[in-house]
Amino acid sequence: MHLNPYGEDAVNLAADLANRRPSTAGELADRCRAAGLVLERPVTPDDLDRTLAALEAWEKVVDATGERERAELVNRMLAQWAAHPRLTDHAGSGWHLHFRDDLLPLGSVLSSLIAVGTALHLVGRGMHRLRRCAVTECATIFADTSRTGRQRYCSQRCANRDAVRRHRTRAAAHPQPVGRSPAVRPSSRAPAGTATRRADR
Repeated sequence: MHLNPYGEDAVNLAADLANRRPSTAGELADRCRAAGLVLERPVTPDDLDRTLAALEAWEKVVDATGERERAELVNRMLAQWAAHPRLTDHAGSGWHLHFRDDLLPLGSVLSSLIAVGTALHLVGRGMHRLRRCAVTECATIFADTSRTGRQRYCSQRCANRDAVRRHRTRAAAHPQPVGRSPAVRPSSRAPAGTATRRADR
């Protein structure tokens, strides 16, 4: 499997690495392999440093306040890390596109994938489809790949948490008056003692 810069793989990998930064070169290698990335060279601490620097730049794209600012930041990443597209069958598993030179270290490979994948994700799906979770205390980044493009939360758990909070806020704004008893519906049963009186007749 090759990480596909045309699809959602690259931005999802970027979000995963940004949300939970790898602390060692070995961890970075393991997580990239788990994501389907083919590693051609040993992963070094320099690769980790390059990746962390790319993630810092990428987070600025996530937190951009407008489309033009976001586009400018992505363009800077592309100018710094991407190359002319080329066809390659470097792993012998099928022809695909690379937007980088061949045989680069992993840090450079990831920088290129993140830049190109983010650019294609934004122009293909919408410039707004990269954000942080709408829950205030959750800073998790996610790429919106939903059908409608209206995803606001990083997970169903955060969506449920925010729904409960909104419900409690509405309840607090319209409290039940103190001392009011709930309305009692008239009973269809006969008054107490009726059956006894009829039986005594």
